[in-house]
Amino acid sequence: MLEQVIFFTILLGFLISVLLSPLFIPFLRRLKFGQSIREEGPKSHQKKTGTPTMGGLMILLSITVTTLVMIGKFSEPTVETYLLLFVTLGFGLLGFLDDFIKVVMKRNLGLTSKQKLLGQIVISVIFYIIFRQSDFSTEISVPLTDLSFDLGWAYVLFVIFWLVGFSNAVNLTDGLDGLVSGTAAIAFGAFAVLAWSQDQYELAIFSVAVVGAVLGFLVFNAHPAKVFMGDTGSLALGGAIATVAILTKLEILLIIIGGIFVLETLSVILQVISFKTTGKRIFRMSPLHHHYELIGWSEWRVVVTFWTVGLLCAIIGIYIEVWV
Repeated sequence: MLEQVIFFTILLGFLISVLLSPLFIPFLRRLKFGQSIREEGPKSHQKKTGTPTMGGLMILLSITVTTLVMIGKFSEPTVETYLLLFVTLGFGLLGFLDDFIKVVMKRNLGLTSKQKLLGQIVISVIFYIIFRQSDFSTEISVPLTDLSFDLGWAYVLFVIFWLVGFSNAVNLTDGLDGLVSGTAAIAFGAFAVLAWSQDQYELAIFSVAVVGAVLGFLVFNAHPAKVFMGDTGSLALGGAIATVAILTKLEILLIIIGGIFVLETLSVILQVISFKTTGKRIFRMSPLHHHYELIGWSEWRVVVTFWTVGLLCAIIGIYIEVWV
């Protein structure tokens, strides 16, 4: 029974994205919701100017409908389902506002960093309040050890750091056609396996709903992309993967399973520190995927390589949790 639910969840999420896209992409074009490409980026990206963005709306619709329909078929939605959807849609709304300002109001940087951070913190705090009222644990376990720490009241700081950090990490990764779609599908697939192994079936259903939605979107987002997910999609996916990690109590394991997102973020941090302290850059350009483009790799080669590394990270994460 559950195996059938998982299969049809992926299928439904995939079909909604695939069937929506041919209708939604022309609509975005008519509204002139085209991506503006920053001049300081790789020159090869300038040809992408005008490609419709905000495609994350399709992903969010697919995830929401698929999750509610399939969990409703399996059981009644619980607070976990609503927490997942709240964070996903909340960060998605924040990303939508950012995209809207960029493409409609023609302000290329979108929301200011302070506005975006404030919105992320507010969503994270609301999540924590509901989380604590539902009596979830504030313990954090360290993979490969028997160590665990109860953070108590300080867990709210951890939640803020994790949700804000990973939403921004996925957002930074979203710089090449299909890169986030593929890596997100892999990471959520890994957490679906782990949630299933813990008998947390709602989390597993939500995770595979995301897998189906982003794979359907990937049909139109693979190079050369016909649509971009924008911050609408990337911020939502980052917040969602952090929420799944928190609800499965595998918070620290997300560093491994989401290794690509972590590496991309570290590359930006190291680049900034190096340039400010020494005046020299470590990478040709950050985030990391741009460095490989500038040393001569094709965009498709970079994306496939990062997918492969993401898959290895996911396998290692599953192995650590399930078999070690």
